[in-house]
Amino acid sequence: MSEKEEEPQTGEASEPKTPDVAAEETNPNPDPPTTEPSSANNETPVASDKEKKIEVLLKATGDAPIMTKKKWTVPPDKTLGWISEFIKKFIKMGPEERLFLYINQTFAPAPDQTVKNIYDCYGTDGKLIIHYCKSQAWG
Repeated sequence: MSEKEEEPQTGEASEPKTPDVAAEETNPNPDPPTTEPSSANNETPVASDKEKKIEVLLKATGDAPIMTKKKWTVPPDKTLGWISEFIKKFIKMGPEERLFLYINQTFAPAPDQTVKNIYDCYGTDGKLIIHYCKSQAWG
């Protein structure tokens, strides 16, 4: 009986060795990936911040008041309707007043278009230029 008791103890002793070995193997393995992703994570947010934000240049046209700050960074998932409302608040337009947005001084995009979509199609030199005015100017 003592032999049987020793066998399970040996089995038990060998079982912890296997997890210890696995733990030792896992510890060195996660350390390099932890180091690599952390450095990658440090690089990724910088790259993703640049990707997440799109530089938008807002230019007044016609009778629209000129904004004191013209360059803005906008999340790509925002719509042009959101930008229109932002401009209206910034230049203190009333809710009943209309604001027209134009891309390339010719085309008025739909308000539900995303900034990323318009930037991908019409962005130049790393920025999207949007002209705004209070009356219909082009198109």
